Amino acid sequence: MKKLIIILSALLISMSACKKEHTSVVIETTMGNMTVELFDNDAPETVKNFLAYVDSGFYEGTIFHRVIPNFMIQCGGFNPGMEQKETRPPVTNEANNGLKNKRGTLAMARTRAVNSATSQFFINVKHNDFLDHGVRDFGYAVFGKVTAGMNVVNAIQGTPTQSLGFQQNVPVEEIVITKIRRLPKKK
Repeated sequence: MKKLIIILSALLISMSACKKEHTSVVIETTMGNMTVELFDNDAPETVKNFLAYVDSGFYEGTIFHRVIPNFMIQCGGFNPGMEQKETRPPVTNEANNGLKNKRGTLAMARTRAVNSATSQFFINVKHNDFLDHGVRDFGYAVFGKVTAGMNVVNAIQGTPTQSLGFQQNVPVEEIVITKIRRLPKKK
């Protein structure tokens, strides 16, 4: 019995040591800050892609370029003046990871092509089940959730929008991401 307890204790310790901590970031904007927990274990390639953009400073100066009340707010691909940024190659769509497009979650934006997501992401401002894997198509990969700052998300979704050329739902006053920075991992 004593050997069994020792073996089980060792197994539990090794299992907890293998459990990864989630990465968190702060998205600093001209309307306030949001803290986001990333789902490193559930969407590893998507989080790795997102953090590569974060670490390079890519998002600094980008704008929220698409804001649709009661749906989502989108950013990560345009500088002020709707100048599109050059991106890295697309990442594999991990929408089949079991995570849902619930209020406050972050998901990768993409074109109709399943594996076309690069730098753009959106924050769901309500439950958008129709964006989940298998509901209408492959879906949109959820890779994080807002843990603080939903008041900022709500303020952004309430901003007046306009059409600019082919782009619709563009905020009248630009909302800029000034920085996205990693938070130290909790031990």
